[in-house]
Amino acid sequence: MKGHITKRSKKSGLPPGTLVHIGEKKAEATKITVMDYDEANFQEAEFHTIEECFLFKDKPSVTWINIEGLHQVEIVQKLGDCYGFHPLVLEDILNTQQRPKVEDYGDYLYVVLKMLHNEKSPETVAEQISIILGQNYVISFQEGMEGDVFNPVRERIRNKKGRIRGMGADYLAYSLLDAVVDNYFVILEKMGERIEDLEEELVKVPTTETLQGIHHLKREMIFLRKAVWPLREVINTTGKGDSPLIKDSTRIYLRDVYDHTIQVIDSIESSRDMLSGMLDIYLSSISNRMNEIMKFLTIIGTIFIPLTFIVGVYGMNFEFMPELKWRWGYFALLGVMGGIGIGMILYFKKKNWL
Repeated sequence: MKGHITKRSKKSGLPPGTLVHIGEKKAEATKITVMDYDEANFQEAEFHTIEECFLFKDKPSVTWINIEGLHQVEIVQKLGDCYGFHPLVLEDILNTQQRPKVEDYGDYLYVVLKMLHNEKSPETVAEQISIILGQNYVISFQEGMEGDVFNPVRERIRNKKGRIRGMGADYLAYSLLDAVVDNYFVILEKMGERIEDLEEELVKVPTTETLQGIHHLKREMIFLRKAVWPLREVINTTGKGDSPLIKDSTRIYLRDVYDHTIQVIDSIESSRDMLSGMLDIYLSSISNRMNEIMKFLTIIGTIFIPLTFIVGVYGMNFEFMPELKWRWGYFALLGVMGGIGIGMILYFKKKNWL
Protein backbone atom coordinates (compact mmCIF):
# COMPACT_ATOMS: atom_id res chain seq x y z
CA MET A 1 0.00 0.00 0.00
CA LYS A 2 2.84 2.39 0.76
CA GLY A 3 4.39 1.93 -2.69
CA HIS A 4 1.00 2.38 -4.33
CA ILE A 5 0.38 5.68 -2.55
CA THR A 6 3.86 6.89 -3.49
CA LYS A 7 3.19 6.24 -7.19
CA ARG A 8 -0.15 8.01 -7.11
CA SER A 9 1.39 10.97 -5.34
CA LYS A 10 3.25 11.89 -8.53
CA LYS A 11 0.03 13.46 -9.84
CA SER A 12 -0.83 15.33 -6.67
CA GLY A 13 -1.73 18.93 -7.47
CA LEU A 14 -1.38 18.58 -11.25
CA PRO A 15 -4.24 19.61 -13.56
CA PRO A 16 -6.37 16.93 -15.30
CA GLY A 17 -4.83 15.60 -18.48
CA THR A 18 -1.23 16.06 -17.32
CA LEU A 19 0.82 13.22 -18.80
CA VAL A 20 2.87 11.51 -16.10
CA HIS A 21 3.86 7.85 -16.19
CA ILE A 22 2.62 6.13 -13.03
CA GLY A 23 4.03 2.63 -12.64
CA GLU A 24 7.22 0.66 -12.86
CA LYS A 25 9.58 0.95 -15.79
CA LYS A 26 9.27 -2.51 -17.33
CA ALA A 27 11.13 -2.02 -20.60
CA GLU A 28 14.52 -0.52 -21.37
CA ALA A 29 13.27 1.10 -24.56
CA THR A 30 9.82 1.53 -26.03
CA LYS A 31 9.11 -1.00 -28.78
CA ILE A 32 6.83 0.11 -31.63
CA THR A 33 5.44 -2.51 -34.00
CA VAL A 34 2.90 -2.09 -36.79
CA MET A 35 0.78 -4.60 -38.67
CA ASP A 36 -1.19 -3.30 -41.64
CA TYR A 37 -3.38 -5.71 -43.57
CA ASP A 38 -6.46 -6.44 -45.57
CA GLU A 39 -7.68 -9.63 -47.16
CA ALA A 40 -5.09 -9.51 -49.94
CA ASN A 41 -2.12 -7.57 -48.52
CA PHE A 42 -0.04 -7.67 -45.36
CA GLN A 43 2.76 -5.50 -44.02
CA GLU A 44 4.63 -5.79 -40.72
CA ALA A 45 7.37 -3.53 -39.41
CA GLU A 46 9.12 -2.39 -36.25
CA PHE A 47 9.79 1.33 -36.04
CA HIS A 48 12.22 3.36 -33.95
CA THR A 49 10.23 6.60 -34.00
CA ILE A 50 6.51 7.11 -33.55
CA GLU A 51 6.35 9.51 -36.51
CA GLU A 52 6.83 6.57 -38.88
CA CYS A 53 3.45 5.21 -37.79
CA PHE A 54 1.60 8.33 -38.89
CA LEU A 55 1.77 7.18 -42.52
CA PHE A 56 -0.79 4.47 -41.75
CA LYS A 57 -3.41 6.80 -40.29
CA ASP A 58 -5.61 7.34 -43.35
CA LYS A 59 -5.06 3.99 -45.07
CA PRO A 60 -8.26 2.03 -45.78
CA SER A 61 -6.69 -1.22 -44.56
CA VAL A 62 -6.68 -2.31 -40.92
CA THR A 63 -3.69 -1.00 -38.93
CA TRP A 64 -2.57 -2.43 -35.60
CA ILE A 65 -0.02 -0.30 -33.74
CA ASN A 66 1.41 -1.91 -30.61
CA ILE A 67 3.42 0.14 -28.10
CA GLU A 68 5.45 -1.76 -25.47
CA GLY A 69 6.81 0.50 -22.74
CA LEU A 70 5.03 3.58 -21.40
CA HIS A 71 7.85 5.40 -19.65
CA GLN A 72 8.63 7.50 -22.76
CA VAL A 73 5.73 9.88 -22.34
CA GLU A 74 6.47 11.87 -25.46
CA ILE A 75 5.69 8.85 -27.67
CA VAL A 76 2.21 8.51 -26.22
CA GLN A 77 1.67 12.28 -26.49
CA LYS A 78 2.72 12.46 -30.15
CA LEU A 79 0.55 9.50 -31.07
CA GLY A 80 -2.39 11.05 -29.24
CA ASP A 81 -1.91 14.37 -31.01
CA CYS A 82 -1.81 12.65 -34.40
CA TYR A 83 -5.00 10.64 -33.86
CA GLY A 84 -6.79 13.30 -31.81
CA PHE A 85 -7.16 11.38 -28.57
CA HIS A 86 -8.56 13.16 -25.53
CA PRO A 87 -5.92 14.19 -22.95
CA LEU A 88 -7.74 12.20 -20.26
CA VAL A 89 -7.36 9.06 -22.39
CA LEU A 90 -3.62 9.62 -22.66
CA GLU A 91 -3.49 10.25 -18.92
CA ASP A 92 -5.26 6.94 -18.23
CA ILE A 93 -2.91 5.08 -20.59
CA LEU A 94 0.11 6.27 -18.64
CA ASN A 95 -1.50 5.50 -15.27
CA THR A 96 -0.99 1.75 -14.97
CA GLN A 97 -3.13 1.53 -11.81
CA GLN A 98 -6.39 1.79 -13.78
CA ARG A 99 -9.43 -0.36 -13.10
CA PRO A 100 -10.72 -2.25 -16.19
CA LYS A 101 -13.18 -0.02 -18.02
CA VAL A 102 -14.49 1.05 -21.43
CA GLU A 103 -15.16 4.62 -22.60
CA ASP A 104 -16.89 5.68 -25.82
CA TYR A 105 -15.54 8.90 -27.36
CA GLY A 106 -17.65 8.72 -30.52
CA ASP A 107 -15.04 8.15 -33.20
CA TYR A 108 -13.03 5.74 -31.04
CA LEU A 109 -13.43 3.38 -28.07
CA TYR A 110 -10.97 3.20 -25.19
CA VAL A 111 -10.70 -0.11 -23.30
CA VAL A 112 -8.51 -0.90 -20.28
CA LEU A 113 -7.92 -4.42 -18.95
CA LYS A 114 -5.28 -6.51 -17.20
CA MET A 115 -3.05 -9.12 -18.85
CA LEU A 116 -1.73 -11.73 -16.40
CA HIS A 117 1.61 -13.56 -16.38
CA ASN A 118 3.09 -16.26 -14.15
CA GLU A 119 5.60 -18.01 -16.43
CA LYS A 120 8.76 -16.50 -14.91
CA SER A 121 7.53 -15.82 -11.40
CA PRO A 122 5.82 -17.92 -8.70
CA GLU A 123 3.40 -15.04 -8.27
CA THR A 124 0.86 -13.84 -10.80
CA VAL A 125 1.87 -10.48 -12.26
CA ALA A 126 -0.57 -8.09 -13.94
CA GLU A 127 0.25 -5.84 -16.88
CA GLN A 128 -2.16 -3.12 -17.92
CA ILE A 129 -3.33 -3.23 -21.52
CA SER A 130 -4.93 -0.17 -23.09
CA ILE A 131 -6.72 -0.67 -26.42
CA ILE A 132 -8.06 2.12 -28.63
CA LEU A 133 -10.41 1.05 -31.41
CA GLY A 134 -10.97 3.40 -34.32
CA GLN A 135 -12.66 3.09 -37.69
CA ASN A 136 -9.76 1.32 -39.37
CA TYR A 137 -7.14 1.01 -36.64
CA VAL A 138 -6.40 -0.58 -33.29
CA ILE A 139 -3.71 0.86 -31.01
CA SER A 140 -2.61 -1.19 -28.02
CA PHE A 141 -0.39 0.02 -25.18
CA GLN A 142 1.52 -2.38 -22.93
CA GLU A 143 3.70 -1.69 -19.91
CA GLY A 144 6.55 -3.50 -21.61
CA MET A 145 6.91 -6.86 -19.89
CA GLU A 146 8.73 -9.63 -21.74
CA GLY A 147 6.23 -11.32 -24.00
CA ASP A 148 2.46 -11.10 -24.22
CA VAL A 149 -0.52 -13.25 -25.15
CA PHE A 150 -1.00 -11.72 -28.59
CA ASN A 151 1.33 -14.01 -30.53
CA PRO A 152 -1.50 -16.32 -31.68
CA VAL A 153 -3.30 -13.26 -33.08
CA ARG A 154 -0.14 -12.17 -34.88
CA GLU A 155 0.30 -15.63 -36.37
CA ARG A 156 -3.29 -15.68 -37.66
CA ILE A 157 -2.70 -12.33 -39.33
CA ARG A 158 0.64 -13.36 -40.84
CA ASN A 159 -0.55 -16.74 -42.12
CA LYS A 160 -4.05 -15.60 -43.10
CA LYS A 161 -5.67 -18.12 -40.79
CA GLY A 162 -9.30 -17.79 -39.81
CA ARG A 163 -11.36 -14.79 -40.80
CA ILE A 164 -9.30 -12.02 -39.20
CA ARG A 165 -7.77 -10.78 -42.47
CA GLY A 166 -11.22 -10.41 -44.00
CA MET A 167 -12.74 -8.58 -41.05
CA GLY A 168 -12.37 -5.05 -39.78
CA ALA A 169 -10.61 -3.35 -36.89
CA ASP A 170 -13.43 -4.28 -34.50
CA TYR A 171 -12.72 -7.97 -35.06
CA LEU A 172 -9.03 -7.36 -34.33
CA ALA A 173 -9.95 -5.64 -31.06
CA TYR A 174 -12.18 -8.63 -30.22
CA SER A 175 -9.28 -11.00 -30.95
CA LEU A 176 -7.01 -9.12 -28.55
CA LEU A 177 -9.66 -9.18 -25.81
CA ASP A 178 -10.29 -12.87 -26.42
CA ALA A 179 -6.55 -13.66 -26.19
CA VAL A 180 -6.30 -11.90 -22.81
CA VAL A 181 -9.39 -13.63 -21.41
CA ASP A 182 -8.30 -17.07 -22.68
CA ASN A 183 -4.99 -16.61 -20.89
CA TYR A 184 -6.93 -16.26 -17.62
CA PHE A 185 -7.89 -19.93 -17.96
CA VAL A 186 -4.21 -20.87 -18.22
CA ILE A 187 -3.46 -18.90 -15.04
CA LEU A 188 -6.37 -20.54 -13.20
CA GLU A 189 -5.30 -24.04 -14.29
CA LYS A 190 -1.84 -23.52 -12.85
CA MET A 191 -3.29 -22.15 -9.63
CA GLY A 192 -5.67 -25.12 -9.52
CA GLU A 193 -2.69 -27.48 -9.59
CA ARG A 194 -1.14 -25.59 -6.68
CA ILE A 195 -4.42 -25.86 -4.75
CA GLU A 196 -4.50 -29.63 -5.33
CA ASP A 197 -0.93 -29.96 -4.03
CA LEU A 198 -1.88 -28.00 -0.92
CA GLU A 199 -4.91 -30.26 -0.43
CA GLU A 200 -2.68 -33.33 -0.42
CA GLU A 201 -0.38 -31.73 2.16
CA LEU A 202 -3.41 -30.73 4.20
CA VAL A 203 -4.73 -34.29 4.30
CA LYS A 204 -1.36 -35.89 5.08
CA VAL A 205 0.74 -33.70 7.35
CA PRO A 206 -0.22 -29.99 7.48
CA THR A 207 2.71 -27.75 8.34
CA THR A 208 3.33 -24.04 8.76
CA GLU A 209 4.40 -23.93 5.10
CA THR A 210 0.98 -25.28 4.15
CA LEU A 211 -0.69 -22.40 5.98
CA GLN A 212 1.61 -19.91 4.27
CA GLY A 213 0.77 -21.45 0.89
CA ILE A 214 -2.97 -21.14 1.57
CA HIS A 215 -2.65 -17.48 2.58
CA HIS A 216 -0.48 -16.78 -0.46
CA LEU A 217 -3.05 -18.30 -2.82
CA LYS A 218 -5.87 -16.43 -1.12
CA ARG A 219 -4.05 -13.14 -1.75
CA GLU A 220 -3.54 -14.11 -5.39
CA MET A 221 -7.23 -14.95 -5.77
CA ILE A 222 -8.17 -11.55 -4.38
CA PHE A 223 -5.72 -10.01 -6.85
CA LEU A 224 -7.25 -11.99 -9.74
CA ARG A 225 -10.78 -11.09 -8.71
CA LYS A 226 -9.88 -7.41 -8.66
CA ALA A 227 -8.42 -7.69 -12.17
CA VAL A 228 -11.18 -9.81 -13.73
CA TRP A 229 -14.43 -8.83 -12.01
CA PRO A 230 -14.79 -5.35 -13.64
CA LEU A 231 -13.99 -6.88 -17.04
CA ARG A 232 -17.43 -8.50 -17.09
CA GLU A 233 -19.09 -5.10 -17.34
CA VAL A 234 -16.48 -3.92 -19.85
CA ILE A 235 -17.18 -6.78 -22.27
CA ASN A 236 -20.92 -6.53 -21.74
CA THR A 237 -20.95 -2.79 -22.44
CA THR A 238 -18.75 -3.20 -25.51
CA GLY A 239 -20.87 -6.01 -26.95
CA LYS A 240 -24.27 -4.47 -26.24
CA GLY A 241 -23.42 -0.82 -26.85
CA ASP A 242 -24.58 1.22 -29.82
CA SER A 243 -21.16 2.27 -31.08
CA PRO A 244 -21.00 2.21 -34.92
CA LEU A 245 -17.38 1.09 -34.64
CA ILE A 246 -18.48 -2.44 -33.72
CA LYS A 247 -20.42 -4.38 -36.33
CA ASP A 248 -23.24 -6.75 -35.46
CA SER A 249 -21.18 -9.68 -36.77
CA THR A 250 -18.50 -8.90 -34.16
CA ARG A 251 -20.95 -8.45 -31.29
CA ILE A 252 -21.72 -12.17 -31.47
CA TYR A 253 -18.06 -12.94 -30.75
CA LEU A 254 -17.97 -10.39 -27.94
CA ARG A 255 -20.88 -12.19 -26.29
CA ASP A 256 -18.76 -15.34 -26.40
CA VAL A 257 -15.92 -13.48 -24.64
CA TYR A 258 -18.46 -12.31 -22.08
CA ASP A 259 -19.42 -15.95 -21.41
CA HIS A 260 -15.75 -16.82 -20.96
CA THR A 261 -15.35 -13.95 -18.54
CA ILE A 262 -18.28 -15.24 -16.47
CA GLN A 263 -16.65 -18.69 -16.41
CA VAL A 264 -13.38 -17.18 -15.20
CA ILE A 265 -15.17 -15.29 -12.44
CA ASP A 266 -17.02 -18.44 -11.39
CA SER A 267 -13.74 -20.36 -11.27
CA ILE A 268 -12.15 -17.64 -9.15
CA GLU A 269 -15.07 -17.66 -6.72
CA SER A 270 -14.96 -21.47 -6.49
CA SER A 271 -11.22 -21.41 -5.83
CA ARG A 272 -11.68 -18.76 -3.14
CA ASP A 273 -14.31 -20.91 -1.45
CA MET A 274 -12.01 -23.93 -1.63
CA LEU A 275 -9.14 -21.98 -0.07
CA SER A 276 -11.38 -20.70 2.71
CA GLY A 277 -12.48 -24.26 3.37
CA MET A 278 -8.87 -25.44 3.32
CA LEU A 279 -7.98 -22.80 5.88
CA ASP A 280 -10.80 -24.02 8.13
CA ILE A 281 -9.64 -27.61 7.66
CA TYR A 282 -6.08 -26.63 8.55
CA LEU A 283 -7.18 -24.85 11.72
CA SER A 284 -9.44 -27.80 12.63
CA SER A 285 -6.66 -30.32 12.05
CA ILE A 286 -4.26 -28.28 14.20
CA SER A 287 -6.93 -28.05 16.89
CA ASN A 288 -7.56 -31.81 16.69
CA ARG A 289 -3.85 -32.53 16.99
CA MET A 290 -3.67 -30.29 20.02
CA ASN A 291 -6.70 -32.05 21.50
CA GLU A 292 -5.07 -35.44 20.94
CA ILE A 293 -1.92 -34.29 22.69
CA MET A 294 -3.89 -32.87 25.61
CA LYS A 295 -5.96 -36.06 25.75
CA PHE A 296 -2.81 -38.20 25.94
CA LEU A 297 -1.29 -36.02 28.63
CA THR A 298 -4.55 -36.05 30.59
CA ILE A 299 -4.70 -39.85 30.48
CA ILE A 300 -1.11 -40.10 31.68
CA GLY A 301 -1.86 -37.65 34.49
CA THR A 302 -5.06 -39.52 35.43
CA ILE A 303 -3.19 -42.84 35.66
CA PHE A 304 -0.54 -41.36 37.95
CA ILE A 305 -2.99 -39.58 40.28
CA PRO A 306 -3.82 -42.74 42.39
CA LEU A 307 -0.21 -43.92 42.16
CA THR A 308 0.97 -40.57 43.44
CA PHE A 309 -1.56 -40.81 46.26
CA ILE A 310 -0.23 -44.22 47.33
CA VAL A 311 3.36 -43.02 47.16
CA GLY A 312 2.39 -39.97 49.21
CA VAL A 313 0.73 -42.06 51.90
CA TYR A 314 3.69 -44.37 52.32
CA GLY A 315 6.07 -41.48 52.17
CA MET A 316 4.78 -40.17 55.53
CA ASN A 317 7.15 -40.55 58.49
CA PHE A 318 4.81 -42.34 60.92
CA GLU A 319 6.48 -44.90 63.19
CA PHE A 320 3.62 -47.42 63.37
CA MET A 321 2.95 -48.42 59.75
CA PRO A 322 2.73 -52.26 59.65
CA GLU A 323 3.48 -52.53 55.92
CA LEU A 324 6.84 -50.86 56.32
CA LYS A 325 8.28 -53.82 58.22
CA TRP A 326 6.64 -56.48 56.09
CA ARG A 327 9.21 -58.44 54.10
CA TRP A 328 7.13 -58.44 50.87
CA GLY A 329 5.52 -55.02 51.39
CA TYR A 330 7.59 -53.25 48.76
CA PHE A 331 6.83 -55.79 46.06
CA ALA A 332 3.18 -56.02 47.05
CA LEU A 333 2.84 -52.24 46.79
CA LEU A 334 4.46 -52.22 43.36
CA GLY A 335 2.03 -54.92 42.28
CA VAL A 336 -0.95 -52.95 43.54
CA MET A 337 0.27 -49.82 41.75
CA GLY A 338 0.88 -51.75 38.53
CA GLY A 339 -2.56 -53.34 38.75
CA ILE A 340 -4.20 -49.96 39.24
CA GLY A 341 -2.37 -48.56 36.19
CA ILE A 342 -3.24 -51.54 33.98
CA GLY A 343 -6.82 -51.53 35.15
CA MET A 344 -7.23 -47.85 34.31
CA ILE A 345 -5.73 -48.35 30.86
CA LEU A 346 -8.15 -51.21 30.16
CA TYR A 347 -11.05 -49.08 31.35
CA PHE A 348 -10.03 -46.21 29.07
CA LYS A 349 -9.82 -48.56 26.08
CA LYS A 350 -13.25 -49.95 26.89
CA LYS A 351 -14.63 -46.40 26.82
CA ASN A 352 -12.77 -45.75 23.52
CA TRP A 353 -10.77 -42.98 25.13
CA LEU A 354 -7.55 -44.49 23.84
